[in-house]
Amino acid sequence: MSRTDGAFEASEKTDGRGTTVVDTPPRPLADLAPGARARVIRSVTDGEPAVVRRLHDLGFSPGTVVEVVRRAPLRDPVLYRVRDYEVCLRRAQARCVLVGEAQR
Repeated sequence: MSRTDGAFEASEKTDGRGTTVVDTPPRPLADLAPGARARVIRSVTDGEPAVVRRLHDLGFSPGTVVEVVRRAPLRDPVLYRVRDYEVCLRRAQARCVLVGEAQR
């Protein structure tokens, strides 16, 4: 939730599927640590249109829960679990997806 003074105040709520959603400021998917789960909020609109479209086609659409499975030894690429499959993205591509934390 957003306060009137411009500061962001975290809050928790539960969606209809039993997932607790922690309402925090959006951050790039690339910033999550392995094992973290997050819910996609939106794609960055100033990214390359082809990349944004491809991410949406791969399932990184608003409301989708994403889990960071593992990271390559040099931190790039990263393996994510989206819906019922795993997809590998470069950090530059993952920065185009903004997420909010979700915990089960």
